Amino acid sequence: MTKSSPPPVERAFTLMEVLVVIAIIIGLAAILIPSLNSALVRAKATKDMSNLRQIGMATQMYMNDSNGVFPGSATATWASQLELNRKYLSVWRILESPFDKRTTSESGDGTTAISYGINSNTYVANVPISADKITKPTVFIVFAPAQTSATTVSFGGWGNSSAPGVSVLAAASTPGGTATGGTHQSRTKINAMCGDWHVEMMPWSGTGPAFTNTAATGTDPDGAFRWSP
Repeated sequence: MTKSSPPPVERAFTLMEVLVVIAIIIGLAAILIPSLNSALVRAKATKDMSNLRQIGMATQMYMNDSNGVFPGSATATWASQLELNRKYLSVWRILESPFDKRTTSESGDGTTAISYGINSNTYVANVPISADKITKPTVFIVFAPAQTSATTVSFGGWGNSSAPGVSVLAAASTPGGTATGGTHQSRTKINAMCGDWHVEMMPWSGTGPAFTNTAATGTDPDGAFRWSP
């Protein structure tokens, strides 16, 4: 008669081992989550720049058909004139920034969220000016995100905003108010499209070239041309 072997003893994790594993997981999460958040913000900023480029291309096509005059009037918004049965702007969602958390509509009407504004100085008494009035198009901002005065990134423009449509001027947006910072990188940066149709990421403020600077200084000699033709 053979003697049976005792069943193997299953070794369980000790409490200390479990705590060590949990500590490692928490440590890895603390390292990875900020990196993932940073990558997400960079992706949104890239999409934001792409939207501005497409708005700029639509505006160029419109102006080519309109003797070089910017879209918008006392009775029509610039966004509605770019849409014009999708002749210039094929997808309304281009007007929605990835930083805009509002729900929107693809119908292209008053229920459509609009995250971008046109420079208020492209109009005189709601009459759009022509591009040849711009003294320094390389720095003159034409389109930029149009924020509200909330302490966080927030947008207030809609498709039925009063003609000539959602507008921006330095830190102020209509509708919306005066923003307290940019749209990304802890509100220190914002994207903008200039009069020569290039898009750049700009510092929100500072002693050098910055989005909210409106006067010439030694470190920002073009400040006076940024918002005024």
